[in-house]
Amino acid sequence: MVWILWLYLLNTFFMLIVAFREVRRPAKALNWLTICLILPVIGFGLYLITSNPVRIRRERLISPNNKSDTLPDSFSRSASIIANALRHLTVLGLRAGRVQVLTNGIETYEKLIESIRNAQRTIDLEYFIYRDDQIGRRITDLLIERSTAGVRVRFLRDGWGSRQFPRCQIIRMMDAGIESRTFFPARFPWALSNWNYRDHCKNVVIDGKEAFTGGINIGYEYTGLKPNVGFWRDTHLRIEGEVAADLQAVFEAHWNIASPERMKTRTRWNTKAEDTQKPLGPRHLSQNIAPAGRAAISEWSAEWGTELGTMDDTGVDTVPSTDAMHKAYVQTFEGNPGIPTQVIREAYFICLTQATRTIDITTPYFVPDADIIMALKTAVARGVRVRLLVPRRHMDRTTVIVGAASRTYYGELLEAGVHIYLYNKGVLHAKLMIIDGEIAEVGAANFDMRSFRLDYEVCEVLYSADVAQELTEQFERDLTDSVPLRIEDLLQRPLPQRILEQGARLLSPLL
Repeated sequence: MVWILWLYLLNTFFMLIVAFREVRRPAKALNWLTICLILPVIGFGLYLITSNPVRIRRERLISPNNKSDTLPDSFSRSASIIANALRHLTVLGLRAGRVQVLTNGIETYEKLIESIRNAQRTIDLEYFIYRDDQIGRRITDLLIERSTAGVRVRFLRDGWGSRQFPRCQIIRMMDAGIESRTFFPARFPWALSNWNYRDHCKNVVIDGKEAFTGGINIGYEYTGLKPNVGFWRDTHLRIEGEVAADLQAVFEAHWNIASPERMKTRTRWNTKAEDTQKPLGPRHLSQNIAPAGRAAISEWSAEWGTELGTMDDTGVDTVPSTDAMHKAYVQTFEGNPGIPTQVIREAYFICLTQATRTIDITTPYFVPDADIIMALKTAVARGVRVRLLVPRRHMDRTTVIVGAASRTYYGELLEAGVHIYLYNKGVLHAKLMIIDGEIAEVGAANFDMRSFRLDYEVCEVLYSADVAQELTEQFERDLTDSVPLRIEDLLQRPLPQRILEQGARLLSPLL
């Protein structure tokens, strides 16, 4: 029985280490102490794997020449206060640019492919998820085509989100001259220390003057056409102008800490790469990669339009797309888990606390901390109308746990006067916030502690009444496909469901 005493003492020592290391984050510390109690010694091992990075950038991405420009006097007082308060958190300060709002995957891929095809000097891509499906192969083929034409192409994928991207496609890219790197690969030693710190960004920068960013990865499901997924609601941005330099700086920082891909057994992989060129079936979208210009884009759109017309209840939004580019002032923010300042969380908090009229939030994952909850409740107390749009259903087991934890926050928000809506049309993946009808935030970051603390993230805060209006109109359309949540709905939940939700809530600092 002596070994039990030694196990107890050893586990107590490990728990003290956790407590001292996480003293600034009591909720996270309490979660890990509980895990260590339930799983002696093993819990501490899990803590080290998920919270002890070997190689993580510890400085904040900020330029020494960070601009101190202010918004024109035509903007409201709340916009000026927010822009000034956020200035010290931005990548390169307040920048002028032109912005196009993209509200679905088909529109986003159409614009992205057109811009890649027109690239003259450089193409830099950074994605959390990059699939080798109809969409991924079409874009991969186009990247290879542009690289062989003399354009410098750099491809950065996350080691976990894109872990299934085949090695043979990487070899194809590298054979064509594309530089490829993986962010914290799911292999030794990174799998033992950095797997919990992910590159969640979805960025493309073309020729240093045009950029794409937002919530849309590279994958067929984002078109809303994948049968076992159904309709997909998302938001992305196409940005032109000097603000593209901010996203270029984010890419460069992430590129520098990623692991370069190495060429091994090239002959064997080239043989396998040839097999990937076989058609996937009637919907394979990489067959017409050779034609250039708008004709190919229109043909692709027409092909998808036919597919959309054959779908039943999961059809894509019928609202016509627009090519409008709105003038906007933009601030870029990068979340970095290696620094004490939670940049994304602080930016959200400032926007929420300085709103004077309206706050509209769309997010697929809502697991906030106490400060964000208090910011929402006090906004209502100031007379601000607050509306929160979240999914009614989630895609897989992991997101189901997140959804269960999210529901434990809804009661106090409803009591405080926050209007909560459950999106009922399909998958809701858009991440945006609209403040006072002229400030908007769009990016890859969610309203959860993973986005605030664990992931490399990027988001844009835009100052433009036109952008805010377009996003608000889409928000109103989304509400027509949603149902309002009432206190009565929460009270009617069965007891087992409530117990499971409270259990998920305990894990919220880790989600």
